Amino acid sequence: MAKVIIPTPLRQFTAKQDSVTVPGTTVGEVLTALTAQYPDLRKQIFNDEGKVRSFVNVYLNDEDIRYLTKDATPAAEGDTISLVPSIAGGSALSVTAPPEEVTLSNDEILRYSRHLIIPEVGIEGQKKLKAAKVLLVGAGGLGAPLGLYLAAAGIGRIGIVDFDVVDFTNLQRQVIHSTADVGKKKLDSAAAKMQGINPHVAITKHETALTSENALEILKDYDIVVDGTDNFPTRYLVNDACVLLGKPNVYGSIFRFEGQATVFAYEGGPCYRCLYPEPPPPGLVPSCAEGGVLGILPGTIGLIQATETVKLILGIGEPLVGRLLLYDALGMRFRELKLRKNPECPVCGAHPTVTKLIDYQQFCGVPSAPPVQEAKMNEGEIDVTEVKQKMDRGDNFVLIDVREPHEYKICNIPGAKLIPLGEFPKHVGEFDPEADIVIHCRSGMRSAKACGVLRQAGFKRVRNMVGGILAWSDKVDPSVPKY
Repeated sequence: MAKVIIPTPLRQFTAKQDSVTVPGTTVGEVLTALTAQYPDLRKQIFNDEGKVRSFVNVYLNDEDIRYLTKDATPAAEGDTISLVPSIAGGSALSVTAPPEEVTLSNDEILRYSRHLIIPEVGIEGQKKLKAAKVLLVGAGGLGAPLGLYLAAAGIGRIGIVDFDVVDFTNLQRQVIHSTADVGKKKLDSAAAKMQGINPHVAITKHETALTSENALEILKDYDIVVDGTDNFPTRYLVNDACVLLGKPNVYGSIFRFEGQATVFAYEGGPCYRCLYPEPPPPGLVPSCAEGGVLGILPGTIGLIQATETVKLILGIGEPLVGRLLLYDALGMRFRELKLRKNPECPVCGAHPTVTKLIDYQQFCGVPSAPPVQEAKMNEGEIDVTEVKQKMDRGDNFVLIDVREPHEYKICNIPGAKLIPLGEFPKHVGEFDPEADIVIHCRSGMRSAKACGVLRQAGFKRVRNMVGGILAWSDKVDPSVPKY
């Protein structure tokens, strides 16, 4: 019998269980037994050929089975098998300016005095921090604690890449922004707080989306890149740019109650593609906006990233190179898994095939944004105002809400039947194939998947309510709270 640790994104398929003990003498047998017990989990772990999906890594205790004997790896009584899907986070670093050319004023000596009396930092270490240039990709959940603490630590120059504005939903976790900042650019809000903490730090604002066209130009002037992104195209872009430029990539990621952190692309260590060669299909892994996140979680992971950044600059301690740190806030547990550099990695391997930046939207299967034009409904879609008109007329149609029960309690549309997306396939037989069916969720993503399930089953009159209950609040009933 082996214990399988189920990560948060997959627990919806295991009756909310965070671990399951199943029989098997090999990892393959254990996973087969697991998916036999929870059939809906199978397609999340295995592809159509029965192989483990490339965006799900399997560890036996702390070893990646890809470097053992894969699914034939023996599993003994008491072993722990970890499923690690990708989730929507040494020696002194060579910095641009030699520390001997950097000086500290009396004000700075007083400000950093608690650093200076630590032998591992001291005057020379604080000069290294002042000489360093660090780029933060994102000023959101992870970028917030990173910006505050790296500024306080005395990093000489901090660049920030962001093009978003502050909204109320950010304030639960993005502690660098305040209520007064709602509607302002995150760049301006973050820079103001960081310089309020430490006016000796230079802030460079890059108000743009990071793309294949500008990434190398932006990253080249920095010593370390800290990844605070929340989408897969940018995550792969940051990784590849760091490998091509030889820049350390301090990685962090968060989802609900779990986080990951490591250091990629540093002194012969692995890169993000060594861990996840390919991205998950679009929509399979929900973002924080769709899946939620404990507001405190990005603080924990962001501070780990900040710590690793400072350690790299100072050249002290043991960096998280070749080690993936997993954090479970509900269990208040940290676990560490070994990462290995893949000699066949297409970016950092012995014979790389990716030698320049590519189209990462296409690589991740994300469709390019269409040109801005007058809004119109596509086939299979319906506007919220038309749904309201159908209700007012008393039309005979079925309205289905595929959100989770806890979301339904926040707000709901009268008359909607709640069937969470994870349970939806089990209920297909309950619907009349000839019925007029409208499906909605929070924003339209999950309901689009549910529409696809019914269409594959032969249903013809199925439409997705565009914009979900958020659009309902905007266009139909402003009393419905937005979340």
